[in-house]
Amino acid sequence: MLFRRRKPAGFKEKMRELLWPRKGFLRPIRYLTMRVLRLSASPHAVAAGVAAGVFVSWTPFIGVHFVMAFVITYFLSGSMVAAALGCAAFGNPLTYPFIWGITWEIGHLLLSRKDQLAGQTVDLAALFHKLNFTELWKPVLEPMLVGAIPPAIVTSVALYALTFYTVRGFQTRRHIRLMERARLRLAVPAGNMPSI
Repeated sequence: MLFRRRKPAGFKEKMRELLWPRKGFLRPIRYLTMRVLRLSASPHAVAAGVAAGVFVSWTPFIGVHFVMAFVITYFLSGSMVAAALGCAAFGNPLTYPFIWGITWEIGHLLLSRKDQLAGQTVDLAALFHKLNFTELWKPVLEPMLVGAIPPAIVTSVALYALTFYTVRGFQTRRHIRLMERARLRLAVPAGNMPSI
């Protein structure tokens, strides 16, 4: 392998890496941020894709998040790559428990079901085992879908604005830097060009 370690990691080092990564926990976030910033699409396309990915991550339909994000992104003339990155960054196994808890509570609040569920329990394992959509809709999916709408709108609009202005600033600075390099290259006389 090209990037294989000379000395394979031992059990203790593997366990430490599992609990505390050598490069830190923020490295994946920095990587995704730079990946979004370096997309060659317009700031609107990148921001629309990220916003669509974040919006659908709030919904309880996990298996089709990417498809839903691509459809919304298509109608908003956004970047499909940005939509995929938005889905992956916002909706992942670390954030889903918080998203589900928030949407569940907001959904029951908006549907005024808090008093109806007092003392009742929902056997999710039995409902998912049967996979009967009609029985799963009323107690689980409906409140989560209704509860997903307000936070999805707020976060996707906020991240659209943040992404749009960040990408526009990054692209402007990058364009200025490239123009400066081109100007310096043209300013050097042809006889003084270094030989390759």
